[in-house]
Amino acid sequence: MARVELRRLGLDDMDPAALVHRVSFDERLPWLAGLHTQDEDRWFYRERVFPACTVWGAFENDVLVGFIAFREDWIDQLYVLPRAQGQGIGTALLEIARSQAKILSLWTFQRNDAARHFYERRGFVITKETDGSGNEEREPDVLYCWVAPEKAPR
Repeated sequence: MARVELRRLGLDDMDPAALVHRVSFDERLPWLAGLHTQDEDRWFYRERVFPACTVWGAFENDVLVGFIAFREDWIDQLYVLPRAQGQGIGTALLEIARSQAKILSLWTFQRNDAARHFYERRGFVITKETDGSGNEEREPDVLYCWVAPEKAPR
């Protein structure tokens, strides 16, 4: 893994988180690029993500390169800048959420092969696929679930 600092994010990190989201989203899902403006992204993080979730970030040289937003049993957001992917940053962020949960679920788009492979390699299994009619993008998606392994009794 690249030398990164992991820390919990606060509202002052909202704009960089929204930017990491937008850059990563647009890179991996270019057919959905431009769906929201920067102001709409910042509103979403200020009003929806930060109030409802625990948010942790990964920093390289004091620059946010990835973050995870999670709440009880759910991962709402996990994004790593494309230039920082493949260095263990996403795994390190995912481990923070997994260390605090016995079960985690998340949605990703069916066409997001990189995300699907990432989650499947880390023990997430598909529990549902949809045609996308229930999300604002109208993009077919997939629900994944991870269950913590049971620890052997002492």
